[in-house]
Amino acid sequence: MRNSLIAVGLFLTGLLIGSIGIVPSEWLGGQLTQFILYLLIIQVGLGLGAGDGLVMLRRELRPRMLLVPVCTILGTLLFSAFASLLLPMWRTTECVALGCGFGYYSLSSVLITELKEASLGLEGATALGTLALLTNIVRELIAIAGAPVFVKFFGKQAPVVAAGVTSMDSVLPSINRYSGAEVVPIALVHGLVLEVSTPLLVTFFCTV
Repeated sequence: MRNSLIAVGLFLTGLLIGSIGIVPSEWLGGQLTQFILYLLIIQVGLGLGAGDGLVMLRRELRPRMLLVPVCTILGTLLFSAFASLLLPMWRTTECVALGCGFGYYSLSSVLITELKEASLGLEGATALGTLALLTNIVRELIAIAGAPVFVKFFGKQAPVVAAGVTSMDSVLPSINRYSGAEVVPIALVHGLVLEVSTPLLVTFFCTV
């Protein structure tokens, strides 16, 4: 939860600095945003390749485990599409792209802003990217705070699904505490699969 609060604090700091107007205009888009995006994508690859993620995935992976991330992806796509009915200012594919962040707010928000700038303009793309940031931070916070409730009413794997990508890091302690140690391997595989899926699905729905 601390990381989420830090992210919110940094977002509010950026909002304040931007409103004052002291930031050079060339910093507000274009090559700088693209450079940050590339760094984030490299970080995803480094995190998977240099850490124990791929080794763990090969060791722990069972075919049935893939049902959990697949259900998370399908459920997120479905309910994000339904959410577009409440947000008529955004297209259905744009709302689905927001959901496909799966809690990975740092990557999805920058990626959406960069990919949608051509069609929405800088202001519209920034608004959509900001919504992606807030949506995915809220998802993580709900997963952390709501873990015991999810287990009680929906079963041990419910916190894993709610957490999205964060099932393998920030929400993992809550999953271990309320769902039990036997669910931890599923949570790790779930997070890794969604981490790989996030840039692919966000890119797809931002460009269709």
